[in-house]
Amino acid sequence: MQLIFLGPPGAGKGTQAKIFLERAGIVQISTGDILREAVGKGTDLGKQAKSFMDKGELVPDSVVIGIIEQRIQEPDCKKGFVLDGFPRTIEQAKALDGILAKLGIQMDHVVNFEVPDEELVKRLLGRAAQEGRSDDNPESIKNRLQVFKDKTQPLISYYEEKKILRHIVGTGSTTEIADKVKAVVGA
Repeated sequence: MQLIFLGPPGAGKGTQAKIFLERAGIVQISTGDILREAVGKGTDLGKQAKSFMDKGELVPDSVVIGIIEQRIQEPDCKKGFVLDGFPRTIEQAKALDGILAKLGIQMDHVVNFEVPDEELVKRLLGRAAQEGRSDDNPESIKNRLQVFKDKTQPLISYYEEKKILRHIVGTGSTTEIADKVKAVVGA
């Protein structure tokens, strides 16, 4: 099973992906985790990505698309995967469609987590305090939410037209949200 978890920063995509993976026995592909790992290791990609991430901006498509294409070809992705944090733009979605077609892989569902802005800000500030993430500060959060609305929200229509979009209200307990995901994707 191949899934995309779509939603604004702080919507719970990563948390829900981890829960879903345990249930379904597939892997999570988190562009955020991959990029943060590169930043932590101080790689060239990490240094390049950090300058964008610290401002709450999207890392350039060419970098992210290359990472995704390499990752989905790794052996642990054979059973399936959840893309968490990718695609974020229509251009990325079209590039992903091309990659998947080339590899003979079909996307099964796109799960859109809907969470009010006030709740997102609260969650992100809480995460910043817990994890010490430099990309979770008030100015960056405001910018990231606006970038989501401008760049990522059009994906909702894109995937609705493909008839693979599933909406989830991303509020409530972690378990309640996980049960909603299970109900809409059937796993």
